[in-house]
Amino acid sequence: MAHSARKDSPELPDFSMLKRLAKDQLIYLLEQLPGKKDLFIEADLMSPLDRIANVSTLRQHEVDKLYKVEYKPFYACDAVLEEQGIFGDVTTDEWPFYLLPLDEDIISLELPEFFRDNFLAGDQRWVRTASNALHLLHSLYGPFSKVYGIGRCSKMVYESWRQIKEGEQKTDKVDIGKVFLIDRDVDYVTPLCSQVVYEGLVDDIFRIKCGCVELGPDVTSSDKSIKVMLNSQDKVFNEIRNEHFSNVFGFLSQKARNLQTAYDKRRGMDIQQMKTFVSEELKGLKQEHRLLSLHIGASESIMKKKTKQDFQELLKTEHSLLEGFEIRECISFIEEHINRQISMIESLRLLCLLSITENGLLPKDYRSLKAQYLKSYGINHLLTFANLRQLGLLVEQQPGETLTAMESKVGKLVNDKTAGKLTDAFSSLAKKSNFRALSRKLNLVPKSDEEYDLRVPRDMAYIFSGAYVPLSCKLIEQVLERDGWTGLEEVTRLLNAHEFAADLAAKNDAQRTILVMFLGGCTYSEISALRFLGRERGFKFIVVTTAITNSSRLIEALLDNHV
Repeated sequence: MAHSARKDSPELPDFSMLKRLAKDQLIYLLEQLPGKKDLFIEADLMSPLDRIANVSTLRQHEVDKLYKVEYKPFYACDAVLEEQGIFGDVTTDEWPFYLLPLDEDIISLELPEFFRDNFLAGDQRWVRTASNALHLLHSLYGPFSKVYGIGRCSKMVYESWRQIKEGEQKTDKVDIGKVFLIDRDVDYVTPLCSQVVYEGLVDDIFRIKCGCVELGPDVTSSDKSIKVMLNSQDKVFNEIRNEHFSNVFGFLSQKARNLQTAYDKRRGMDIQQMKTFVSEELKGLKQEHRLLSLHIGASESIMKKKTKQDFQELLKTEHSLLEGFEIRECISFIEEHINRQISMIESLRLLCLLSITENGLLPKDYRSLKAQYLKSYGINHLLTFANLRQLGLLVEQQPGETLTAMESKVGKLVNDKTAGKLTDAFSSLAKKSNFRALSRKLNLVPKSDEEYDLRVPRDMAYIFSGAYVPLSCKLIEQVLERDGWTGLEEVTRLLNAHEFAADLAAKNDAQRTILVMFLGGCTYSEISALRFLGRERGFKFIVVTTAITNSSRLIEALLDNHV
């Protein structure tokens, strides 16, 4: 099921060094305070801490009690300590934790707040953190030979990193050749689409946190929840993580049959053979059986939840929005979704997807849908609508702004009166958006009349049932193909982005190992798409992200319901 990579694909670097480095830095800080000590740690760092240094490691270094600090931002603690008159008696220090390897090809900065802080609030404090993370990777696994990027934040991270790296010592061994930096706001469509690859669905339904998922009694068939680490060490998961969900049950049943066959080998064994079987195979089979049961349970739970929500109708609506067909039917579906109060987040997600793919809503549609939403979910969501408007996720069309470049040029050639008539004539085309133009230019939406075999994917569109190639991943593919942005001028104009490319060093042996850094979050679907692209082209992609995101996390980051 896990498709084999090309023979010329490079090996992935060993990122366990990053974990060791973070652990050593923490231990160094703890050892600066001899004797018993209490550790106060920011809530968001609890899960990464567990991955890097577990409780027994902390106990070894005389940490007596561990307290979770809910203050946000953390520097508010200083003010509280000062108020209590104990500021001088307490030692505060910074753990320079930048990167957490979640798997052999995924590294996270574990900064879910990056998206809202940077893109909504305009707070650029995390730019330095991201550039420090890039610097750490460059010094351990570089030097990088070339950097490409798109987006305002990416440009700032690159400029900040370039200042740090001036005059640094070069390493002999090179593990990463090229780097691609991309802002989340370059492509909002992809994270707003429903995920249908297995790992993406598990994240949507169960919420993967720091590479770990908690599966409840309905999945474990017991009376307790179990925490499961999801990575390539889990052989069952590794085979199905990138697969379209429609293929997963077939694989799991085959795996169950193979496992049964392996167990059945015991019959007719003599004592020596049984002894060998128990010492060499039984433990592995039991572990595989446990993991298989969990993934079958998770798949059944996903099936139940998605059937309940009429998932097929939802996907059909999404695909229509992506293709630009039957928009009125889509609006009716969204209205019903809002009025039935199916899900506050899902309703907003669909509204945003409608707005982006149509380059804004017609004023009457915008007012009507907004009024229905506020009636269903409460007037306290007014600020949320302001946030979505600010990011361009849910906006009204402005008169005349949706004319294409060609239509605008024609308008300039005639007088105002004629131009008015021309605008009327093009009113049916006034919904054309940059997304539509980008979609045509980059062929993001494959022709729907062609049969798409999800068992043998032909392109990255398989991650959305063959309906849409993620824009973020398509840009990466095109830039790597052209070794830069030449020939993509129209695309970058439509994106209104800050694209750049820079040669940093002579080409090295690691040209086919590419680090992609998502600023503002990345979905598991995008990671699956890049893995597919890597297998097809003989690349190895390493994804570095400020945090793992999905449609719910993205929308939740923009909620402001405290009017």
